[in-house]
Amino acid sequence: MGETNDGGTGETAAGTVERALRAALSSDTDTGASLLAADPAADAELRRRGEGYVRLAWERGWQPADVVRMVRRDLEETHVRLVAELIGAETGRYERLPRRWSEQLAELTAPAAGTGRPERRPDRFSYATSVLELYLLLARLPAIEPVGPVPGTPVHLPPADAAGEPRMLTRIRALLAKAEATGYPQEAEALTAKAQELMARHSIDEALLADRAHSGDVPGACRIGVDAPYETAKAILLDAVASANRCRAVWNSAFGFSTVVGFEPDLAAVELLHTSLLVQGTAAMTRAEADQRAAGRRRTKTFRQSFLLAYAHRVGERLAAATEQATGQATAEADGGGGALLPVLAARDVAVTDHADRMFPETVATRVRGVTDAEGWTQGTSAADRAQVPGAGGAVEARSQRR
Repeated sequence: MGETNDGGTGETAAGTVERALRAALSSDTDTGASLLAADPAADAELRRRGEGYVRLAWERGWQPADVVRMVRRDLEETHVRLVAELIGAETGRYERLPRRWSEQLAELTAPAAGTGRPERRPDRFSYATSVLELYLLLARLPAIEPVGPVPGTPVHLPPADAAGEPRMLTRIRALLAKAEATGYPQEAEALTAKAQELMARHSIDEALLADRAHSGDVPGACRIGVDAPYETAKAILLDAVASANRCRAVWNSAFGFSTVVGFEPDLAAVELLHTSLLVQGTAAMTRAEADQRAAGRRRTKTFRQSFLLAYAHRVGERLAAATEQATGQATAEADGGGGALLPVLAARDVAVTDHADRMFPETVATRVRGVTDAEGWTQGTSAADRAQVPGAGGAVEARSQRR
């Protein structure tokens, strides 16, 4: 009988797991781990419970990257590996997943750079302790605003013709990757200027196409991680990028992410542009900090904070100007004066605002701590002026969710 323990007590594997979980919930993880360690027959049931906790996280609005981010922040890499295995097993039950889910799962399963030495398997007690610590975190995840249907629901399946990303976005992604990798500023400027042109045109073309086809296109949402340190500056940068692409960003500082609301082509642009600008800004900050240290300065933390705040602020200004120029050009070209374009863009702006307000009925403006390093601010502003921004704009208005 597969469910009876070897100890002869008649207790089932499910009973062992239940007792262990109750002990852990009562802050007695050691007792729970001891029960599990002494009962190998309970391993399969323990795994099943873990997959159930992962499924519960999906039903509460979480996605794979969100869960892993929380585990990595609050626990250790051992727990990250455990939750990645559970996520892989749970999501393996679905035949098809949306693009963002597939991308997040691919990142979880991508081989990490190791030391070349085989990982030492922990003893049963240590393993059970890690599992219980992980399950406690998963069980306590609160409900958050969903950014898509739960896997397995019929509306969750993407259309048959949406298997891959649009070719235009693939070109933009390649241009930005080259711009980040090159050591020649002139080449980076040319590459990213081209990406800027393609991104702006793609967004406008998609808006006009959806309007003419009466497709009933509606805004959606995605989540982007905003990790410590200096998360306030990073959230401001993301807010600027979102506004630039006719999206709204709401920062949840407690959980380390921002939810971006907008139409799908614009959400994809935000993801690409934000990543590129963050890479450029971090690289520029590292170089500037090295120069400061060479000059004998040691105020690293305040320098970095001021640098990134200035970088985010100045990039926001540049994005606003770039969007105004790109929209003006497109307006002049459309119907000889923009008679068709402007109402379409205005309607989409209203739709995004309404959708964001329904998702987040209460938001507050984030108070930004004062800049305390003048040199960091100056260097950050200069770096933003040098950064290549693929055309978009908008006010820098960091907003956070009231919880």
